[in-house]
Amino acid sequence: MDEGIRLILSHPWLLYLFEGTLVMVGAMIGSFLNVCIYRIPRDLSLVYPRSACPECNKMIVWYDNIPLLSFLFLGGACRGCGSPISRRYPFVEGLNAFLYWFSFRLLGPSPEWLVAMALSSTMIVVSFIDLDFQIIPNRITYPGIVLGLILSILWPSIHVHGEELTRIQGFLRSLTGVLGGYGVLFLLGLISFLKYKKEAMGRGDFKLLALLGSLVGWRGVLWIVFLSCLSGSLIGIFLIITKRQGRKEYIPFGPFLAFAGFLVFLFGEQLSWIWQMYFYGTYIEGSIR
Repeated sequence: MDEGIRLILSHPWLLYLFEGTLVMVGAMIGSFLNVCIYRIPRDLSLVYPRSACPECNKMIVWYDNIPLLSFLFLGGACRGCGSPISRRYPFVEGLNAFLYWFSFRLLGPSPEWLVAMALSSTMIVVSFIDLDFQIIPNRITYPGIVLGLILSILWPSIHVHGEELTRIQGFLRSLTGVLGGYGVLFLLGLISFLKYKKEAMGRGDFKLLALLGSLVGWRGVLWIVFLSCLSGSLIGIFLIITKRQGRKEYIPFGPFLAFAGFLVFLFGEQLSWIWQMYFYGTYIEGSIR
């Protein structure tokens, strides 16, 4: 991004002001994400009608719709009927604000940061929809895949932060990521179906990994699969041990893919370094033997 922006943000007070503004914007967008989470799986318009209490259907006035603050001022209850407001609303707002700030701190004012913000918001929506309805809507994944391919042409550096790639190289990495992302889960799903005679995951998961693959390439896809399976297994074991989930109950895989995908996008370089060091160490050990 323009060096002038970096120079301006090098001043501590301007940096604090920018970060404070960024957090507020993140919380406001988080409020809209709550609307998306509720309306997209129900095939409702995202802009009309205005937000209302699901219990009394009273329209929510603007001063009761201030991200994070309104929940505190209202004591977590509707002003009209007193029904409790789900804690998910401020959680989503706060999480989105935090991820915007964290991405900026990690990546700085760069194209990668802008993509990270869009990715974090998308993954929040996908995760909560999958938790509620066990679906990942095509109206999110299909445009996301196309956008990922386009961004890889416009900003090839999103695949390897700081490395110079040509537009063709960026597009090819994105395309192999899409094909690899869909193909890996399709193959795993096919093997599971042949072995257990039932689907272990939905096609929405295939498309979500294809979307993530468009931003991280095929190597990143492998890391996403590894990290999502690892985190999913650990959470599953914890839920079973604490008797919060039965052994045969379905645990949506989308949130684990989303979490792993965001981590891989942010820390892909470090993961690649670990991978290279592992194989280098294995090669040296084999040579010594």
